[in-house]
Amino acid sequence: MAKLSDLIEAHINAIIDKASTDSIEIQRNILAQKFNCAPSQINYVLTTRFGNERGYVVESKRGGGGYVRIYKIKANPDKHIDTILREVIGESVTKGQAESILNSLMDKKIVSKREMQVMLRALSDRALGKIFHGDRNTIRADLLREMLLILI
Repeated sequence: MAKLSDLIEAHINAIIDKASTDSIEIQRNILAQKFNCAPSQINYVLTTRFGNERGYVVESKRGGGGYVRIYKIKANPDKHIDTILREVIGESVTKGQAESILNSLMDKKIVSKREMQVMLRALSDRALGKIFHGDRNTIRADLLREMLLILI
């Protein structure tokens, strides 16, 4: 059975796919009612599944008539990778951040599912197991940067 976060993400993606524009507007409370969850669960999905590293910009207005507007960024692949290299990957990258970045690249068909899986394995804690735990995210960022440079 799919997790609630996966179901909410799939629902939002379906709305985005059906939209005739580059952005959609949803109301957090209505979505929370639909999935019988707290609005904070919607916030969690928006933060973790619809961030800049995945090619989205989320704009939010809170309050009575509040809404969430999600923009899907359409960019050429090289520019998208360049943006990731310059703005998303800093001195360190967690395993989760790397996964989000690679999922975004796969969604945009810049890398195949198999390429993404290979890169994720190379960036996993298991592959980096002999490296001191405190240094893994720094090494992971360096490795990810090198892998993405090959794609440009």
